[in-house]
Amino acid sequence: MRKGLLLTTASVALVSSLTACGGSSSSSSDSGSDAEKPKIGVILPDSKSSARWETADRKYLSEAFKAAGVEYDIQNAQGDKQEFQTIADQMITSGVNVLVIVNLDSGTGKAVLDKAKAQGVATIDYDRLTLGGSAQYYVSFDNTAVGKLQGEGLSKCLSDMKAKKPIVATLNGSPTDNNATLFAEGYNSVLDPKYKSGEYVKGPDQSVPDWDNAQAGTIFEQMLTSEPKIGGVLAANDGLGNAAIAVLRKQNRNGEVPVTGQDATVQGLQNILAGDQCMTVYKAVKKEADATAKLAISLAKGEKGETNATVEDPEGKRKVAAVLETPVAIYKDNVKDVVDDGFVTKEELCKGKYAALCAKAGIE
Repeated sequence: MRKGLLLTTASVALVSSLTACGGSSSSSSDSGSDAEKPKIGVILPDSKSSARWETADRKYLSEAFKAAGVEYDIQNAQGDKQEFQTIADQMITSGVNVLVIVNLDSGTGKAVLDKAKAQGVATIDYDRLTLGGSAQYYVSFDNTAVGKLQGEGLSKCLSDMKAKKPIVATLNGSPTDNNATLFAEGYNSVLDPKYKSGEYVKGPDQSVPDWDNAQAGTIFEQMLTSEPKIGGVLAANDGLGNAAIAVLRKQNRNGEVPVTGQDATVQGLQNILAGDQCMTVYKAVKKEADATAKLAISLAKGEKGETNATVEDPEGKRKVAAVLETPVAIYKDNVKDVVDDGFVTKEELCKGKYAALCAKAGIE
């Protein structure tokens, strides 16, 4: 229920900008002997599946690398597998010591990791484990625990609404993302016993390719057409949850059907404040990013990284040293905690009609 990372070492010159096919980059370099400096490359997956990659991960990783005074290059593949590989090739050629990736799928991720390893570049799987990959380390959250919080959250909200034998629909994440498998493992461990006992009725259950929110809307509309009495929605993240809420809103059923989420996005938190979303799961990305930066810097300097767990790569049949952080369930009564933690600001969360809702929730 976690991820894997792989690490190696090399050093040359780092390119400052490698933008192509919609990818975006940021980099930093200092004067002095390049051969002696750690150089770290990071490839983010997209900006469509979740807002976090650009609004949180890029920001926190950049801050950590700047504070350490290391050269770095952060780019976004924008969901393009070919661009992902192109960026990796450029980073390896430029002489990064460590390559950190969030894979688009395990096949593409494995190809990149294997190439980096062959070139002596240390590699880390960030947030998503590359199944069958060669990363030495993995940094993420306990993703089965994330799913369990979602299952428990939906159960709590259905209980609070005194729902009787609700039909539960499930919008799983991308079938190519190992995280989605782990999330499902977690929430199904909570929901399956309820289906078996007859307390809940198992409704439509479908994965959403590439975590695509537009496809999620279409899929949920079809679910609702085939089963109009859906009474709860287990949505694997806030984007998928919002897609379901938009469909429910068209039928004036938003707020009547509890919907889960994940990532504590501004949109997800606003939906919670408005009563349209039951809960989300807050993963303190700053902790994840800081742990990754610390590990990457140690590896780039030829030092051994510190870990706190081991995860199983079932495809590669190997154990991967990992750093795992703890997720937190967020409901209307503790949305304030996410703001207090600095993950989102009051200014972005409490705009317009949400100002009064924020005040009511104690966000000042």
